[in-house]
Amino acid sequence: MAPAATFATSLLALSVAKRKVCNPKRVSSSRSSFFLSGSISLEPQSLLLSRKPLRVKATTLQEEDEKVVVEDSFPAKTSSIDQEEAIDSGVSTSTPGRVDSWIIKFEQMLNIALTESVIKILDAFYHDRHYARFFVLETIARVPYFSFISVLHMYESFGWWRRADYLKVHFAESWNELHHLLIMEELGGNSFWLDRFLAQLIAVFYYFMTVFMYMLSPRMAYHFSECVERHAYSTYDKFLKLKEEELKKLPAPEAAIKYYMSEDLYLFDEFQTARVPCTRRPKIENLYDVFVNIRDDEAEHCKTMKACQTHGNLRSPHSNMNMNINTNSVEDEPESGCSAPEADCEGIIDCVKKSLTPHN
Repeated sequence: MAPAATFATSLLALSVAKRKVCNPKRVSSSRSSFFLSGSISLEPQSLLLSRKPLRVKATTLQEEDEKVVVEDSFPAKTSSIDQEEAIDSGVSTSTPGRVDSWIIKFEQMLNIALTESVIKILDAFYHDRHYARFFVLETIARVPYFSFISVLHMYESFGWWRRADYLKVHFAESWNELHHLLIMEELGGNSFWLDRFLAQLIAVFYYFMTVFMYMLSPRMAYHFSECVERHAYSTYDKFLKLKEEELKKLPAPEAAIKYYMSEDLYLFDEFQTARVPCTRRPKIENLYDVFVNIRDDEAEHCKTMKACQTHGNLRSPHSNMNMNINTNSVEDEPESGCSAPEADCEGIIDCVKKSLTPHN
């Protein structure tokens, strides 16, 4: 069986297995909520499952009053998100040397400059056209995760790399961004041909740029994605504050209801590596709730991209969950011999270098 088919099959099986363990029930209520048909009344209730907290290796989750906080990795003058708490890293890392520090600083300065250039273009084209701007943003937002997966599959084909958690998380991130895009299309963000053309043109250029950047320096590519996600968070946050009363009077798009209120939220949990699975269950009553959840999704993407900048740091939240649930069974059962050993490298130069090094 092809690697891609094997991965998709295993992901589907895991999704079905987790549904019974992890999915809270959706309870109807007499208070009406907004649906496109206007004939159905349903209010989701967020039910918390009693679960022993699990340590997520990427970052430690901190919440107060369910307010999303994004860790600030930008210089203060470039960050648009008001940070009230710092998110402490759960992984200790060695301090980089002087040369590495200068390289990291240069990468981040270049990423910030690129991001600000794109923001200026979007501001010029979409000053008051919010849904069209969001459509362009979400078209672009899917691209880096597809780029990462493309490069990692190539490395895997050459036998240079094998880390299942990265493929799972990046696929879940692209799945989340896809549904953001479907929501914006339903809201009419893609109605004008020039908006579609501009989004597609930027996406094609962005794909090849991200592939090159990821092959050269995964750390730089992940930081650039963090910059993009941070801008998306800031954009949605400003929009919510500006249009709160208006949005609360409008119905939620059907695409948002189907995604956020689905019985199967395995992939929804998968991209949120700073959270224990099942601890975030959205409610959707109106369009305001939809944009709150999209904004919060962008914050979770930002945290995941931050964690990825430390090589080898990324872990699937469900992998950590399985480690705790299946500890006893793993100890009692012998190795099946079916799981391939992990291989790892950082960028194409490191991959080629390791491939030429004889193994003991």
